[in-house]
Amino acid sequence: MNRPGTRVQRRPVHGVLLLDKPLGLSSNQALQKAKWLLRAEKAGHTGTLDPLATGVLPLCFGAATKFSQIHLDANKTYEAGVRFGIRTTTGDVEGDVLQHRDVVHTAGQIDLVLRAFTGRIRQIPPMHSALKKDGKALYEYARAGIEVDREAREIEIFELNWLPASVESTVGAIKLNVKCSKGTYIRTLAEDIGEALGCGAHLGSLRRTQTGPFNVAQCLTLEQLEAFSEIEREQALLPVDALLTGLRQVTLQPEDAARFLGGLPRRGDWPDADQVAVFAAPHHLLLGSARIQEGQLLPVRLLSQAEVQQIQQSSPPIECAA
Repeated sequence: MNRPGTRVQRRPVHGVLLLDKPLGLSSNQALQKAKWLLRAEKAGHTGTLDPLATGVLPLCFGAATKFSQIHLDANKTYEAGVRFGIRTTTGDVEGDVLQHRDVVHTAGQIDLVLRAFTGRIRQIPPMHSALKKDGKALYEYARAGIEVDREAREIEIFELNWLPASVESTVGAIKLNVKCSKGTYIRTLAEDIGEALGCGAHLGSLRRTQTGPFNVAQCLTLEQLEAFSEIEREQALLPVDALLTGLRQVTLQPEDAARFLGGLPRRGDWPDADQVAVFAAPHHLLLGSARIQEGQLLPVRLLSQAEVQQIQQSSPPIECAA
């Protein structure tokens, strides 16, 4: 098999790969390895996981990249290792130690604090993050030793539970299970919980176990993907419309489908909706996403005719209206 660095012939690949991102790789490094293995022309991911973190990272190929934003906005679930009594410069295990404090809280106090962090809360984004201020990522300021003001943002913690990190230690280190809204920084959550307990804390480990409808049990590792044949790698991809799971579906007959694919609104007896998935009859081919306003189906994100034909494979292509 060709090794990374070898020139490969790229090809159109359309679909979603659920990757269990390994420790130590950035999301983009993991994406580039998978893209190389699939020989894909176009690829993107649905939200960054730090090199420290592992777990569910949906990778989008070809037409699927048009719908990655949907999963950037999806709720997430994490398993996080939190170590009390030590604060670090980055809020995680990779930072320099800023402070040691005694750990004197009880398990009951942890329960009380976690209840206070459940629901809608406000969170100040960490300096060591990719969030931008004045066109520059916060981590760039942090690396230069500059701290800038950040506005607190509202997030939601839907579920927050804990277990002892070991039988011997019930309060010095814990494992958190967190189900949260988009934009939640688990490092900051760990630090804030530590401050509320009066001892400080940092994030020791992080694993994303679910994003939207996708969970870690569905994921493949890079090692598994590498061991597959090229046909098996393609078969491991979910269809593009897997990213649109949960949206109401609208199915158009061939003439309307062709006009819609050409960017023209369609009129029908549909209730208003912010976002729907649109398919073409009779083969249930994905055309794109749309919104519905006062009976009009208004295109939002469309596949190209070439993409539809490639996904359709042996079925007759849909002709776009002029």
